Amino acid sequence: MHDRPDPPLAPERPTTLRHGGDERVDPWFWLSDRDDPAVLDYLRAENAYTHVALAHTEELQHQLFSEIVARIQETDVSVPVRRERYEYFSRTIEGLQYDIHCRRAAATPGLPDTASPPGAAAGETVVLDENVLAEGHDYFAVGDLTIAPDQSVMGFSTDTTGGERYVLRFRALDTAAALVDLVTNTYYGVAWANDNRTVFYTRPDDAMRPWQVWRHVLGTPTDTDVLVFEERDDRFFVTIERARTGRFLMITSASKVTTEVRLVDADNPVAAPLLVQPREQGHEYHVEHHDGRGGDRLWVLSNADGAANFRLLVTPTATPGREHWVPVLPHRPDVRLDDVDAFTGHLVVSERADALERLRVLVLGDGGDVVDQHVLEMPDDVYSAWIGSNPEFESTRLRFQYSSLVTPSSAFDYDLDTRLATLLKRQAVEGYEPERYDSHRLWATAADGTLVPISLVYRRDRRTTGPMPFLLYGYGSYEASMDPAFSTARVSLLDRGVAFAIAHVRGGGELGRHWYDDGKLLHKTNTFTDFVACAEHLVAEGWTAPDRLAARGGSAGGLLMGAVANLRPDLFRAIVAEVPFVDCLTTMLDDSLPLTITEWEEWGDPVHDPDVYRLMKSYSPYDNVEAKDYPAMLVTGGLNDPRVQYWEPAKWVAKLRATKTDNRLLVLKMEMGAGHSGPSGRYDAWRDEAFVLAFVLDQLARS
Repeated sequence: MHDRPDPPLAPERPTTLRHGGDERVDPWFWLSDRDDPAVLDYLRAENAYTHVALAHTEELQHQLFSEIVARIQETDVSVPVRRERYEYFSRTIEGLQYDIHCRRAAATPGLPDTASPPGAAAGETVVLDENVLAEGHDYFAVGDLTIAPDQSVMGFSTDTTGGERYVLRFRALDTAAALVDLVTNTYYGVAWANDNRTVFYTRPDDAMRPWQVWRHVLGTPTDTDVLVFEERDDRFFVTIERARTGRFLMITSASKVTTEVRLVDADNPVAAPLLVQPREQGHEYHVEHHDGRGGDRLWVLSNADGAANFRLLVTPTATPGREHWVPVLPHRPDVRLDDVDAFTGHLVVSERADALERLRVLVLGDGGDVVDQHVLEMPDDVYSAWIGSNPEFESTRLRFQYSSLVTPSSAFDYDLDTRLATLLKRQAVEGYEPERYDSHRLWATAADGTLVPISLVYRRDRRTTGPMPFLLYGYGSYEASMDPAFSTARVSLLDRGVAFAIAHVRGGGELGRHWYDDGKLLHKTNTFTDFVACAEHLVAEGWTAPDRLAARGGSAGGLLMGAVANLRPDLFRAIVAEVPFVDCLTTMLDDSLPLTITEWEEWGDPVHDPDVYRLMKSYSPYDNVEAKDYPAMLVTGGLNDPRVQYWEPAKWVAKLRATKTDNRLLVLKMEMGAGHSGPSGRYDAWRDEAFVLAFVLDQLARS
């Protein structure tokens, strides 16, 4: 046991929180006042304590960081993506934090030369160097980078705080000259009209909800920009994107359970948007425009009429309403349709079955009917596969990405006619030998008898007959699927004999819509008990033991970590909770906070529904801290985080310190100049990951 100083103790200033007939006393409510100098003093004190308390791991942190960097090809280049007469790619340079975006003439033979400096190769030009833009900023992120249809102008948005409010700028690509246009307070989503001068963008409201679509014309003052669409329902987010065909821009207004789509004529950007189908509570739909075989049509994914896992339909663009939708692929209770990508003679449907993502190709006949279909074969039993960047509509090649827990990220071109896949590039991982590792699927049995999938990876020669040190990851919210993919940093765990697994708990989307529905709202506790069941299964099957098991999750997965820490603290040696949503009841009761109202359809509305209030109070990690022993914990947060406010992890740590009965390590690492995603530069991110892995390894070594 390393000697460590006494941790900071946040003073108690009790605040009584009342709702209905219920009262909660919150001694650390004051930490939510970022204007109180004592709050910043406390956060800095926590960071100082973390630095000292983990000083004994600094050599290990440095070693892990060095290992991560040594495996990565620091000077590298991505596979080019073709857009008519140009193809676009990005470079990374050893020692530089950010990408350098480039282009060259289309169909240039071979991949770009990794050793060439950016812009040095014949015909190659630099379109955006993020490193130059990041100079002088501790944090830097690009939100959107989008090219005008004639490829003469680029729009790009940047954030230098982590608060996710972006500044949109423009650059002439032929001359590299910056345009005078500058649009502040934008959000994700930028789309060009076909005149190459008109651009659409979204804006967030005070609660960080993207609620407006605006139209800007290059060369005109931004105060003359036109409001195109405004979403007044606080449950809905607004997005805008350009169809692959280039014929339309699509404005989507979506809550967690309802969508509504409008089309803007890209050739006539001042025209009023065309409504596809009016919103109906609980009806979600997505459209993909197509003007190849079969004419001008919309392919529609919809969950209407009981199609919980969605079905595929088609309708003429001229008559887009639901009464004209014709079924193409039926609803299947065991297959979830996630997305559809349209090309001239093919559709590619992303679907989910058996807790795996599949890519289904539909071949269109001359009349536009589906005349054949097949599913792409994948080499591993447990894997991730997803559609890459495919900007060209008139193409018979599909770019897709592939990875598994043992296979580094790989870019493929798939010929939709010949059905042959060509590996273009696999992520280089120095010294990594995939045959030394094994990955497969386990199934745990939840308390109600439900089988919960677990994706597992370990190094074969480090597999022991007894319990192994083990890291179990989980998320389980928003129908997000935590698909098994490769991690360069994770190799440092595996090579030290630590096994890794993902618990695909309910609340995610791995097994279809029912898997999501069974882990949200009044069923939310299934997410937590599923994770416990997975941990118990790993112990029962001899993979690990409670004193050799660590758990990790972030954001909503951080709520999962907080909940299982309260439910079964005896089951885990250590827990990493990153930007954790642990004060969920207080947040969901405050509709002035970012995202609260939109989140009611995910977590429930405790303001107006007593049952939701009671349930959320029963599992809220902050409200259920008790005087008992807890695992060692590393908790992180971001002062500028607009998604999970910094005070949630800060309050939770303060309460744990004052309440828990053990002497295990509890540390808070608060990023004082970043947001939800932590440090922005790649070296900073690797260093941060090394910090987390050092904590895990240090704790597991103490078992």
